[in-house]
Amino acid sequence: MSVTLHIAAGPWRDRVRRYVDDAAAAGVTVVPVAKGNGYGFGNAVLAAESAALGVTTVAAGTYEEVPAVAQAFGGDVLVLTPWRPWLDGGFGDERVVHTVSRLEDLRALATGDARPRVVVEVLTSMRRHGVAAGDLAEVAKLIDGVRFEGFALHLPLTGDHTAEATALARQAFEAAPAAPRTVWVSHLTPAKAAAVARDTGAEVRLRVATALWLGDRTGLTAKATVLDVHRVRRGETFGYRQRRARRDGTLLVVAGGTAHGIAMQAPSAATTLRQRATALARGGLEAGGRALSPFRVAGRQRWFAEPPHMQCSMIWLPADATPPAVGDQIDVEVRFTTTTFDTLAWG
Repeated sequence: MSVTLHIAAGPWRDRVRRYVDDAAAAGVTVVPVAKGNGYGFGNAVLAAESAALGVTTVAAGTYEEVPAVAQAFGGDVLVLTPWRPWLDGGFGDERVVHTVSRLEDLRALATGDARPRVVVEVLTSMRRHGVAAGDLAEVAKLIDGVRFEGFALHLPLTGDHTAEATALARQAFEAAPAAPRTVWVSHLTPAKAAAVARDTGAEVRLRVATALWLGDRTGLTAKATVLDVHRVRRGETFGYRQRRARRDGTLLVVAGGTAHGIAMQAPSAATTLRQRATALARGGLEAGGRALSPFRVAGRQRWFAEPPHMQCSMIWLPADATPPAVGDQIDVEVRFTTTTFDTLAWG
């Protein structure tokens, strides 16, 4: 039983390396990110791939993710989740770089004995974490108590925020002129990160995940194994909920369920009329007990026979469709940031 990510290893690795090399040629240092589900690959795999790239630092999402990343990667590990007093600080590992986003936390670290390596996050228009620009003068008074390694800017995905990054970096360096001129940024292209570097005279470290690992998905194919095939006649019951078949057809039992993240959908931004209409239509179908599955058979996306189970799904095929055989693999459309694959197949 498996949901498998097939990877065209050569082209994929070539593209990843080209991204890092092109950024370096523009004067930008790439910091690969390995967090969450590892963008479908797993964090340990991404950490190992980062090591092969020769980069000096990777970023993990949380302190809980650091051990797996650090085991596969021999360089420094930046923790993106801001440090809080109740978190396991990881101060015993000299490779860990901590993100600090509140004055009280920076003060606690600066007055302690550990002298950890620290990046101070500045609040952007994202407004998730960060020290307000108005508090940067206070930050400057505290950073001598830690091993300060620069300022961090987490920018929104939508729009061009190059000017915002430049302005905030300038404010930060003006407040702390003796500090290392390093800024860690997210959600800028290498070209825009290079513009920030030129305009601020700073070293820019670009934290990047999706554009690096998933920038070209043509060489990434998700497939699910067919586990069982059952002919069903009109009126016969099936599944947990014992629905009755409306017509003759075939039930496919395929690998892939909620434990894999199959059909687990995050809320949609729905910013356009078309997106809103699609969401409305999908909601209407689901209210009527019908939901399209992400599985494709004979080139067509097929309906769920019922909601996915934990590790498999039941798919409905009409009687005129030729079913695949047990053991065959069928295409499945996935969201890489929410899918956990059983197997990675490097080709």
